[in-house]
Amino acid sequence: MAQLSGGAVLAKSLRALGVREVFALHGGHLDSFLVACAGEHIRLTDTRHEASAGFAATAYARARQSIGVCVITAGPGFTNSLTAMTDAYLDAAPVLFITGSPPLREVETNPLQGGFDQVAMAAPVTKWSHRITNVERIPDLIDKAMRTALSGRPGPVYLDVPIDIMFGLMDEGDLVLPTQPDLSARPAPPHDAVTRILSMLAEASRPAIIVGGGALSLLAAKEIAAFASRTHTPVVNNAKANGVLDRDHPYNAGGVGTLGAAIVGAKQPPDLIIQVGARAGLLLGGRSGAVIPDAAKLVQIDINAAEIGRLRGADVAVAADSGEAFRALNAALGTKKWAPRDAWMGLLAQCRNQMADALADAPLHTEAGLMHPFHAARAVAEALAPDTAIAYDGGESSAWFNIFGRSAGPGLYMGNGYLGTLGVGQGFAIGLARARPGKPVAAIMGDGAVGFQIAEFDAMARHGLPILTVIFNNACWGMSRHGQELVFGAQNLAAVQLAATNYHIVAQGFGCDGEQITRVGDIAPAVQRAQSSGRPTCLNVMTDGAVAHPVTAQMIGQLDSDDEIAIPYYENIPIRRS
Repeated sequence: MAQLSGGAVLAKSLRALGVREVFALHGGHLDSFLVACAGEHIRLTDTRHEASAGFAATAYARARQSIGVCVITAGPGFTNSLTAMTDAYLDAAPVLFITGSPPLREVETNPLQGGFDQVAMAAPVTKWSHRITNVERIPDLIDKAMRTALSGRPGPVYLDVPIDIMFGLMDEGDLVLPTQPDLSARPAPPHDAVTRILSMLAEASRPAIIVGGGALSLLAAKEIAAFASRTHTPVVNNAKANGVLDRDHPYNAGGVGTLGAAIVGAKQPPDLIIQVGARAGLLLGGRSGAVIPDAAKLVQIDINAAEIGRLRGADVAVAADSGEAFRALNAALGTKKWAPRDAWMGLLAQCRNQMADALADAPLHTEAGLMHPFHAARAVAEALAPDTAIAYDGGESSAWFNIFGRSAGPGLYMGNGYLGTLGVGQGFAIGLARARPGKPVAAIMGDGAVGFQIAEFDAMARHGLPILTVIFNNACWGMSRHGQELVFGAQNLAAVQLAATNYHIVAQGFGCDGEQITRVGDIAPAVQRAQSSGRPTCLNVMTDGAVAHPVTAQMIGQLDSDDEIAIPYYENIPIRRS
């Protein structure tokens, strides 16, 4: 009887579960699997750093609304992937991480790339972490891992496969492959909750729907768009949910900052918030009430009931899938006609464009002869093909671009999430390119962020991925520099300066095309040339690091009194005086 190695069983099991793409970085622990992939028609996309492989699998999962798979080696390969694993965990991305490990029979012998417990280390940042100790168990444990990653609140899972299991043998006749799980049944809201939500909406004067990453499914996007149109309810998105509604949808009111402007600037706060798949916390203004006013009624819909009631109680709490919840709401609307909210929508439209309008008169080029980042970002965003999937990565560079950036659809616009990880952009772009063959992808990077995984220009070139990388090069860690200026003064800068590096030449060295741009008028032609070339390209866009984005001042604690210490990004520290 023919025998199969553990690596071959792993490849066959992944194939049986619908996996066609694996993101990887070579290691000898994996060879039995890697060489088996071709026979199962599984494509390997190998990156230059394990974190990038994990980020690529994350982007692939979001774009395809399915599982992403990252297979990497033991020891430092595993530890290099921990950042990507944690990033996926905090941002609820369904990724299957598989790593090798030393032989089971050599435990406690100080083996190569061993001596610590990978399973225990992965456990706090995954939904499930397990070591496979028998070749015959590979199929059912792969099946369990994928079902766990995709069910309920999505998230990463981890499987450790020791090399003696990966290279071990089993009889082919004993192989029982898994079948693709049917996870189409999603929890729907109870009838009385639907009735209460519609009643509250009917009584509201200034309602708003806030969507988050839990609303990025195609079903949720379709149902929310229909509900907003029928009930004349504006929709805003947090940073993870750009693309739930098309940018030009008449009830797309932009990012959650629109509500902040209505609350603080126009003094017209929303009186009802329907919070859908959006976790309370950083991306919704924390405990400040700057996005969700304390006085507003709150409906919270989340597939993870543990998220409901975080920071404040909900008037209506619904543990349900976002798409199913709005399908039920739409069905319950019947033939009722809802009154337009023209004044409210008009105000939000003004608030949405407030920052862009305020900055529009800034000079194209500063006194230093460099491009103003506002105009550079606008020129890039407007020149990109409309169906471009976006991976953004950086502090102020991303903030400038996100004023204008538009998503090509749910799950096609992604960047730094709750972990605040820099270095995600290249990996995300690689995953998006594999998820959308033949369609444009752009990585929008700061010069600080691009340095983390700069060797991924090699992966883009080797795999022929026509990714456009735009680097806003201001020769500094922009948000950090401007934060220090605000708190400590411009004379006290430390560890925030960078060189005006020729990143386009670095990209050329790895086999990509590259071009430096110093004038705003040259940006659009360069973007269009790059996207029509079918080649991986780096545009090194030189901007002025002295220009601070307004968001930095908002994130650096503003002092309300002498009884507080301003700290970056978090609530100020109160000074307790005796």
